[in-house]
Amino acid sequence: MRQREDLDRKNISRTIMTGHESTRPLVHGQRVFTCGHSFHYWVSGILVELAQGAGISGHQALGVSCIGASRAIQHWDVPEEQNEAKKALRAGIVDVLTLACMTEPDEGIAKFAKLGVKHNHLIRVTLQELWLPEDRFPFDPLNRAHKSIDEFNCATMADLKQIHEAYFKVMEDYASALNAEIGKQSVFIVPDAQATIALRESIIAGTAPGLKKQSDLFTDAWGHPSPPLQALSAYCHFSIIYRRSPVGLPPPSILTGNPSWPGALNNVLQQLAWDAVTQHPMSGINANIASK
Repeated sequence: MRQREDLDRKNISRTIMTGHESTRPLVHGQRVFTCGHSFHYWVSGILVELAQGAGISGHQALGVSCIGASRAIQHWDVPEEQNEAKKALRAGIVDVLTLACMTEPDEGIAKFAKLGVKHNHLIRVTLQELWLPEDRFPFDPLNRAHKSIDEFNCATMADLKQIHEAYFKVMEDYASALNAEIGKQSVFIVPDAQATIALRESIIAGTAPGLKKQSDLFTDAWGHPSPPLQALSAYCHFSIIYRRSPVGLPPPSILTGNPSWPGALNNVLQQLAWDAVTQHPMSGINANIASK
């Protein structure tokens, strides 16, 4: 176990020195801390299951900071004596910090990333590009637009792609500038939104078993995720954290409550997540290398 861990860390170090990003799958468990809102925090527990299902030993969920409808800076501003994320980062024990903010990046992302790199230059910070609440950008939680969950069913693919385009640019421009400031890629984009759009397209086409309408992915008019969407997000995160495909993994327990979800739909979710991750230029994954 120790030899494999040392080998993985040497591969990452070599990548940093050469300026080329390693895409070799990781075989040892990662130590993960999670900070986010209700569209994100639950990914921590699902990742534990996925790592176990993949036969990866040593995965650790170091902690979760959950604040509803939060920006990253709100997790940073948690009082020092209560701020478990900062404590873990300063101890240098975090391999991966998963972050989520609302629909616009904020200074908390940079603060967390710089603190993490200072104490562990190999740390990776993942930034969730989430499906837009209410299919709106920017989203304003104080001025709601949707009155019903059924309004998600009115969206066309052209609508969704146009709405998300500006959001993606804002998030990715921020992450690119931050990586340039740090001097290497430490921040990686998790393309949850892209995978979600693809899943909604599959639902419209009738090729997502067990899902009949787009609103099946949500639990309310905001767009809080139902179990299939949670699983899709977790597969995206797993793919980036371990640089390997989730295709073929056993379904997480959140999918076992509906008999139509663990089988064919689970396969669809896994493939859509892998497709989204391998197609995103800031995910850190190259499908040709990662599959070797």
